[in-house]
Amino acid sequence: MKTPRPTRTRRRFWVDPRFVIGLVLVVASIAGVGMIVASSDRTTAVYTARHTLTVGDQLESADVTLTRVQLGGAADLYLAPAPDLKGGLLVTQTILAGELVARSAVGDSSGSDLTSVVVDIPGGLAGSISAGSVVDIWSARATGPSEYAPPTILVGQAVVVRIVEPTGIIAASSGQSVEMLVPQNNVGAVLEAIMNGDALAIVAVNTPAGP
Repeated sequence: MKTPRPTRTRRRFWVDPRFVIGLVLVVASIAGVGMIVASSDRTTAVYTARHTLTVGDQLESADVTLTRVQLGGAADLYLAPAPDLKGGLLVTQTILAGELVARSAVGDSSGSDLTSVVVDIPGGLAGSISAGSVVDIWSARATGPSEYAPPTILVGQAVVVRIVEPTGIIAASSGQSVEMLVPQNNVGAVLEAIMNGDALAIVAVNTPAGP
């Protein structure tokens, strides 16, 4: 005769309500901290120049790095990550190393129809003129020995690339050479003025200040 096996009684799982409440509070606390951190992060990813970029440079990915900064309502004034950088942008204003890249300091690559020319300017330059300055090139046509017609604007809103530092014999001259970017369709007129011995001058254009 078989002896009946004792039946095991299953232990009922019991959860302390206090444990459940504590667990809910912990989860809610973590979620709340995450929401606070997320809402407090008002930074925007924009480009910063890795090195100094001068007028006429083609802006490439290797020239910039991403930086997160708080810009508030000024975020749209700076260059943010975008596919158009892959196509290349043209630097139209000097951007110093570590400086945020302003949208106003770059232009579309279609600006590559600009050509660099060096113009000898007699006399000194205004102190406000430097690399990146936007200037008008004025010309007074030579009509005779030391005689000139009234000056007119030869090229409007050219961009100064650099001021050539005078050395050697050039240093003894009374003028200064300036490298500028001008539209290709104005190059002929500039070269003609140089060959004719016309009096040339550059005047800074009063453009709105950048951000």
